[in-house]
Amino acid sequence: MDNETVKEVRVFAPATVANVACGYDVLGFAIEAPGDEVVARFVGEPGLRIGQITGDDGKLPLEVEKNTAGVAALDLLKHLGMLDLGIELEIHKKMPFGSGLGSSAASAVAGAYAVNKLIGEPLTKKQLLSFAMTGEASADGAWHADNVGPCLLGGIVFIRDNQELDIAQLPVPSNLWAAVVHPDIEILTRVAREILPSEVPLANVTQQIGNLGGLICGLIQEDYGMISRSVHDVIAEPRRQKLIPEFYRAKRAAMAAGALGFSISGAGPSVFGLCEGEETARRVGETITSVFNSVDLANQLYVSRVNKTGVRVID
Repeated sequence: MDNETVKEVRVFAPATVANVACGYDVLGFAIEAPGDEVVARFVGEPGLRIGQITGDDGKLPLEVEKNTAGVAALDLLKHLGMLDLGIELEIHKKMPFGSGLGSSAASAVAGAYAVNKLIGEPLTKKQLLSFAMTGEASADGAWHADNVGPCLLGGIVFIRDNQELDIAQLPVPSNLWAAVVHPDIEILTRVAREILPSEVPLANVTQQIGNLGGLICGLIQEDYGMISRSVHDVIAEPRRQKLIPEFYRAKRAAMAAGALGFSISGAGPSVFGLCEGEETARRVGETITSVFNSVDLANQLYVSRVNKTGVRVID
């Protein structure tokens, strides 16, 4: 791949489920849909610019320095000493804002990945992590890779240290599926973080560590029983659930329908159920949507295997 043969690249960056109940800020996985698309192309005028944004209802800035995709791509070009290249981005938002599905992370990942591909792929996917993180952090000020990591690399990603970006991909059991439901309300990450306690009782910390370790063991051993016993959040969920209408009713219904576990995706309002098998995942998803429908809360359902690819080039 070089500048003479490739004039334009279109990429897709998937939505992600962060925290996965017991892994606050240190665990996340990618799903197949929804996601964002970014097009990067060479243009005659030097410098990086954003030519078009769709699907954002006019909410996102065209200024490169104020846009997550632009910031990530600009940081990459600066690192490579290629700021004089003429590159234009098109951003196509295809997931809701404030959804808990990693919308800003998807744009940041897509921006960095598309430009890297366009200029001949000088860096590996993993080497793009810090640039995508810079893009996402420009939106919410937080530096945690539980959305960016799985969006970029695919699969289930564990972050040992967010500052160092010391991450690892975990095994994905062959029949692990997710039912993800987004109710049509918006929860700002800032608000969802503000309601969390600054101190947590030692007993809760111990329980949460046990659940996180159990979930990782369950994934490695493909032990669905261990996964089910471990997908529990005793720190963030009890406080954030009040931001989501009918949360505990949806949780009870999902578990009764066969979910291995149920919790909040990221900061919410999206919720997810981990399931063994597609049939169970579809049943769980339909059960969750019926709860939200019963209170006239519009919602969208996504049933998906764990997306092992992450961001990718599309036609």
